[in-house]
Amino acid sequence: MLDLLRDFAQSLALGRKASRVGPALAFYHGGRPIWTPRDYAALAREGFQRNPVVHRAVRLVAEAAASLPLILREGDRELVDHPVLRLLRRPNPRESGARLMESVYGHLMISGNAYLEAATIDGEPRELYALRPDRMRVVAGEDGWPAAYEYAVGSRSVRFPMPDAGVAPILHLTLFHPTDDHYGLSPMEAAATALDIHNAAGAWNKALLDNAARPSGALVFAGATGLSDAQFDRLKGELEDTYQGARNAGRPLLLEGGLDWKPLSLSPKEMDFVEAKAAAARDIALAFGAPPLLLGLPGDATHANYAEANRAFYRQTVIPLAQRTAQALAQWLSPAFDAELTLVPDLDAVEALALERESLWRRVGAADFIDEDEKREAVGYGRRARPGDG
Repeated sequence: MLDLLRDFAQSLALGRKASRVGPALAFYHGGRPIWTPRDYAALAREGFQRNPVVHRAVRLVAEAAASLPLILREGDRELVDHPVLRLLRRPNPRESGARLMESVYGHLMISGNAYLEAATIDGEPRELYALRPDRMRVVAGEDGWPAAYEYAVGSRSVRFPMPDAGVAPILHLTLFHPTDDHYGLSPMEAAATALDIHNAAGAWNKALLDNAARPSGALVFAGATGLSDAQFDRLKGELEDTYQGARNAGRPLLLEGGLDWKPLSLSPKEMDFVEAKAAAARDIALAFGAPPLLLGLPGDATHANYAEANRAFYRQTVIPLAQRTAQALAQWLSPAFDAELTLVPDLDAVEALALERESLWRRVGAADFIDEDEKREAVGYGRRARPGDG
């Protein structure tokens, strides 16, 4: 620890900027791979693969964000033909840009982390690949921040050192985590309790269907002595083979030897698991920022409410996520072209915001105290090009 503090003091003496907490982070992590404390496979299996609400919420966010076209600018000038745009349209021979970004956003929703690998030639990125977050590990350096990334598949691993200049081989995207220095927090973790309740309620309903779609009853033996083991096993086998299951629903039960059937039912209070399932579904939707109406959950399903929900979904969930990702992409790729590039989503292409856009254009168009160039800038366009402009 003293050596780290000495190195930090030397960096200050040499005029290099450094975080004052870096040595503490480095001492805490020890320069070793930092394994994510969450089980990505379990979250993916129990959530995305087995829960319809999570599956739809992840797809809704990922597909909507990946479908937003991006505008590339250098300073105030929009670039319509640039290697970055071509790279994002066709990141690798196997995928389109939308397909790649859908994987990135899906990884963010499920694990809170997403990783992009840049394959470079002569320092210029030529291909991009999305890497599975459960296979990636962060290796902290002496300053406490990532010095390398390790990608492991089975017994084989690849190490990606992070350079001091140029395009880094890995872009690590995260969602905010209040207690982790390196990894992001998945919305599915925040909704883990609701997810378990929703899955358990589904399993309960399935069990009811497997047991003739109604709660179990009781077989009461009216004799003086109980059933022998052989009689009990035979009776249990006959009930399972002849009377249980959906295909045997409603089949009459023939009793013998003093047996009497006493049906059992659930009270209205005990049937609250139906409401609990609905509440859990809404909690899951809340964690992902997806309006319940868009997920087909019970609610005010009118046309006006749907339009409002769709607009709120883009404004509060999709656009902020796409903006953060676009900014990270531009900052990551800019060093390869020795330029300060910016990427922003093209909001004019969002159909859900058409009414807002129309209202803005109408108000700006009616303003007689600003000129045409100011009106263009007010609605997101640059000034009109004139002869002699550089």
